[in-house]
Amino acid sequence: MALLKDYKDLWMTGEELFRRPDLNPCELVNGRVVPTMPTGPGHGAIEAKLTTRLTIWVEATGKGEVEVGEVGIFIRRDPDTVRAADILFISHERLARRASSGYLDIAPELVVEILSPDDRWSEVMEKVSDYFEAGVVRVWVLDPKSRRVFVYRSPAEAVQLDAGQVLTDEEILPGFSVLVAELFPNSAR
Repeated sequence: MALLKDYKDLWMTGEELFRRPDLNPCELVNGRVVPTMPTGPGHGAIEAKLTTRLTIWVEATGKGEVEVGEVGIFIRRDPDTVRAADILFISHERLARRASSGYLDIAPELVVEILSPDDRWSEVMEKVSDYFEAGVVRVWVLDPKSRRVFVYRSPAEAVQLDAGQVLTDEEILPGFSVLVAELFPNSAR
């Protein structure tokens, strides 16, 4: 198994990374393997709460799929960048255009990132920009510390929702809604 110190000099394609589960958890940025850290229980609780609500919506509407667990999405090729999304929603229409059996080579409509205590906003914004570059329509960034959700329509356009507000998106998730406070268990602070 590769150790984190070994990652700094690893370069490969997305296809090669997909065949190397021994390197996880990691992302690929411009062909270079970048280690990521496993998440904590607060992160997992938030991921489970939002995933459950999105899955209920998907099952009721039949609009697509919800996927979780650091799902790999191709951002760029040659050199490859593969980002790992905490949660995503992808419509059946986009899934039908998928050509790869590895990481997603078609951007989902929605990507959700849940901040970890050591995340830097500059790195989060780099990921947000990458998702939009790939064709993602919306990015939600959940901040457990402030108990807020940032809804990005582009890297430069975001709406901040506080605990008392409702998270909706009629364009890509018509009829979906959840009170922001319900996404953040008290232990996730």
